[in-house]
Amino acid sequence: MSIDTPADTASDTFAEPIRFDTKIAVLLREDLEPWQRLNVTSFLVSGLGSQVPEVIGEPYEDADGVGYLPMFRQPVMVFEATKEVLVAAHGRALSRALPRAVFTSDLFTTGNDRDNRAAVRAVATAELDVVGLAVYGPRNGVDKVVKGARMHP
Repeated sequence: MSIDTPADTASDTFAEPIRFDTKIAVLLREDLEPWQRLNVTSFLVSGLGSQVPEVIGEPYEDADGVGYLPMFRQPVMVFEATKEVLVAAHGRALSRALPRAVFTSDLFTTGNDRDNRAAVRAVATAELDVVGLAVYGPRNGVDKVVKGARMHP
């Protein structure tokens, strides 16, 4: 089975594990409150899913034929790091031109997409107070971006 082929039969349940050559990673600043971690992660991955169509799998359907929205076709790895490691990761993601989503501390004070975009636009790249970053790309490239971070507990 290729990585792009959904498991359609019961026999696929016991097939060899799929190893992806790409990776989705979310990096969160370690000083965020639990509710902030969840909020930031949700916003960040929505950005990847909306702009990188190859990360989305096939729609789901239960045994009764009820349909569900498609989700990522591969796991999302969630990491945490200090502010310094996050700043470095942001720079590495930019230098590698990987698809990315950013969440800054200013976004905790806004209440809608228009104001969120305005808050990011108002700050120079080097001055962004990044509290979360999502990246997608070749596994080794993403691993280099999140270097110094640790898996989220």
